[in-house]
Amino acid sequence: MLISGRTELLAILGDPITQATTPTLINEILTRRAIDAVLVPMQIASADLTRAVDGLRRIGNFRGAVVTMPHKRAMLPLLDRATPAAIAVGACNVVRCGPAGTLLGDMLDGEGMVAAIASAGHEISGSTVFLAGAGGAAAGIAFAVAQHGADRLIIQNRSAQSADRLAESISTAHPGMKVSVHSGAMSERRRVRPDIAINATSLGMREGDQLPFDVIGFGPDTLVADVVNRSQTNLLTAAADQGCRCVDGTAMLAAQVELMVDYILEGDPG
Repeated sequence: MLISGRTELLAILGDPITQATTPTLINEILTRRAIDAVLVPMQIASADLTRAVDGLRRIGNFRGAVVTMPHKRAMLPLLDRATPAAIAVGACNVVRCGPAGTLLGDMLDGEGMVAAIASAGHEISGSTVFLAGAGGAAAGIAFAVAQHGADRLIIQNRSAQSADRLAESISTAHPGMKVSVHSGAMSERRRVRPDIAINATSLGMREGDQLPFDVIGFGPDTLVADVVNRSQTNLLTAAADQGCRCVDGTAMLAAQVELMVDYILEGDPG
């Protein structure tokens, strides 16, 4: 990739950011499409996000950014406009910079996970989905599986209040779907063996992290998916030992990076 004075700037905003593979994937896409742009990682603490976004608005060749944990919810009120999907989820993971530094955001996490699960041969429609997490990524996935026809959604989160809010939002948007919050008693959860179990928390990003949920009792009929951007996590190892089919975070990311580039560089050739 040859960088010149005409090269446009894209970014990925997160904390931590060292684990991100998005820069490699998106820069490969930009090179393949012959687009004179480069994506760079930017580690930004939560306390500095507002000032950082204000600074990016002022960069004349800044085109947009991928937004990762923990900024997906905090980014939304910093935008000038957001898509209906981002507003419904209450978070965004991709931002496009328009004229005069105006920012428009969208949420593609859910569609990325749905596409990855479908590629693994598992149907969302009519399924029971168990979801760990209630943050930005979890909300995006929850709305996406509801949109794609899941029959039941069970949400587990350390903060019951956050889980309740997400469940209420899903129920309002999709009144025909059964939505419940898992209280934490594992015996209660085992009464229902989910078709799909998804980790949408950051657990698994660091060595020694506890499992986001117990996979004992799962089997070949359950697909376990993890948003953590690694080809293997403790959760996926445990799930494979139970005979489960698995989808890792790299598959989810691969399913949405092309969409992210399309969104950021909307209207560009290629």
